[in-house]
Amino acid sequence: MIEIRNLTKSFGSNLVWKDVSFNIEDGETVAIIGRSGCGKSVLVKHFNALMYPDSGEVIIDGNNVFELEYVDLRKMRQRFGVLFQGSALFDSLNTFENIAFPLRYFSDFDENEIKKKVEDALDMVNLTGTGDQSPAELSGGMRRRVALARATILQPDFLIYDEPTSGLDPQTSEEINQLIISMADNLNITSIVVTHDIHSVLKIADRIAYLEEQSLYWHGTVEELRKSEDRILMDFITASEYQIRS
Repeated sequence: MIEIRNLTKSFGSNLVWKDVSFNIEDGETVAIIGRSGCGKSVLVKHFNALMYPDSGEVIIDGNNVFELEYVDLRKMRQRFGVLFQGSALFDSLNTFENIAFPLRYFSDFDENEIKKKVEDALDMVNLTGTGDQSPAELSGGMRRRVALARATILQPDFLIYDEPTSGLDPQTSEEINQLIISMADNLNITSIVVTHDIHSVLKIADRIAYLEEQSLYWHGTVEELRKSEDRILMDFITASEYQIRS
C-alpha cells in the first residue's frame, strides 16, 4: 500500500497543491485526474521520491520514502515501473533490446533467461515476433505496448501510467485499456494512471483522485463518481467527455 499523508508542494511562491492525503491499496488501479497544470505528474513523482515535498510523507511498507538512505531508495524505486506518455523507447535499439534493457542493467539473468523473459513479455502485449523491428517501424499503439512490456519486465509492484491513451485512436486506446486491466489482474500490479481520458478512467479504475483548486478536491470509487452531484467535479467530467467526442 502507498500512503500519501499531508503532502504539500510548491515551486517558489507558486503553490501546486496543499495537504494531499489518500491511500492506494495493493492491487488496485487509481486514476489521477484534473486540469492541465494542476500537478498530477508532480504528485506521482513523489511516490518514488523523484521529487520531494515541502512537507508531508509517502509511506510504503511502513517506510517514509523521503527518509530512505540511497541504497534503500534505489531498491524502492526498482519496485516501480513507468509507462511514459511518449513511450520513451530507444530509437537505436530494436524492440527486443528495448525490453531487455532493464534486465541487462538491473538483474543477473543470463542471455537465455533474458531471451525467454522478453519473448514472454512480447506475447503478453500481443506483439509476438516483433523483436527485430525498430521503434520507427511500429505504430504508435505498438510502441506504447513495447513500452508497457519494458515497464513490467522486472515485475514491479507498482506501475505508473502517464497518459497511456494520449494521441491514440479509439480502437487502439481500447486495446491499451484492456492491457491495463490485464496487467492489474494477472500480474497483481498496483496501477497509478495519470490521464485526461474519462472514458478510460470509467473502464479501468477502481478509485479516482481529482486534483482541483490546489488540493485533492475529491477521492472515491468509480461508482461514487457516477452518483456524485458535486458541481465542480461534474463540470470537469462533462467537459472532458465533450473534448473526447469533439
